[in-house]
Amino acid sequence: MTALIHSNLPGLTLLSKGKVRDIYATSSPDHLLFVASDRISAYDVILQNGVPDKGKILTKISLFWFEKLKHVLPTHFVAANIEEMPEEVRQYKDQLEGRSMLVKKAKVIPLEAIVRGYLTGSGWAEYKKSGTVHGIPLPEGLVESQKLPQPLFTPSTKAEQGEHDENISPARAAELIGQTLFDEVSSKAVQLYQEAADYAAARGVILADTKFEFGLITSHDGSEQVILIDELLTPDSSRYWPAAQYTPGGSQSSFDKQYLRDWLTSNGFKKGLEGGPPGTEGQGWVMTDEVVEGTRKRYLEAYEMLTGEKFQ
Repeated sequence: MTALIHSNLPGLTLLSKGKVRDIYATSSPDHLLFVASDRISAYDVILQNGVPDKGKILTKISLFWFEKLKHVLPTHFVAANIEEMPEEVRQYKDQLEGRSMLVKKAKVIPLEAIVRGYLTGSGWAEYKKSGTVHGIPLPEGLVESQKLPQPLFTPSTKAEQGEHDENISPARAAELIGQTLFDEVSSKAVQLYQEAADYAAARGVILADTKFEFGLITSHDGSEQVILIDELLTPDSSRYWPAAQYTPGGSQSSFDKQYLRDWLTSNGFKKGLEGGPPGTEGQGWVMTDEVVEGTRKRYLEAYEMLTGEKFQ
C-alpha cells in the first residue's frame, strides 16, 4: 500500500495546502474541491511519510456524520461521487476516488469551536494550574479524563498555517465574532457534540472532545446562514476512547493520534520543530513501518466501531 502524500491535479488551481487537506478551485464559482491526503501531523509538524488510506477513512467518517447530524445544522457538503463533480475534476478520478468532496464555498468563522465532555489534553493542563478550563471555573477535585458535569464550549483562535491556535475564553470569542453569532455557534456546537457523543456511546466509544468549524453562506433571502464546514468528528479533530478500557485518573487508550504522539515523545521529539534527527528541522520525522501500521489500524478501528461497517 502506498500513501498519497501530495495530490497532483495540474489542471486545477490549488488554493491552500493544509496539514491533511488540499483545497482546489473549480469551474463553479460557488464550489471548492477538498482532497484528503494521507499526510499526518503531530504537535503541528507534518510527518514525512503518510498513513495509507487515512484520507479515505477520514472522508468516510465525515460523510457518515454529515448525514447523521444534518438535522442539527446544514453542512458544506455537495457531492462525494466524482461523476457528479465538474468535468475538470472527473479526469483525476483514479487519484480522487474516495478521498474528495465537492463543497460549498463559505466565509469561515475565525474560531476553532471546541467542545469538551471530559477533562483531558490542554483542558486538564489548565485545570491543574488554575481550576479552570479556558477561564471557566470547574469544581475542585476532578481527575484527569473525568467526565465533566456538562459539555463545555471552549473556543480557540483559528491560527494561520504553521502557527499555534490559542485557547480563549467564551467571552473573548464573543468579542471576536459578535455575541449573536457566538450564541448560535456555541449552542449548535454543544448540540452536535451531545448527539454525537450519545451515538458513539451506544457503539462502545467515548467522544471525549471534538473541534468543529463553521462558516457563513448567503441564503435565498440574502441573510447569512451558519453551516458546518471542514471535516466532522474524525479522529484528527476528535478524541475517541474505547469505552471498555476507560478508567478516569490518567490518560486513556485512544483512537486518535495519541499513539503517534507517544511514539514521537518516547524517541525524544519535543513539541514544535526541535529534537528531530539532524537535518529534519521543520520537516517532521519519518515514522517506522510499525508506527504507520499501528496508526492506520487505529483509524480503521474508529471507523468500523462508529459506523458498524467494514472499510472497503
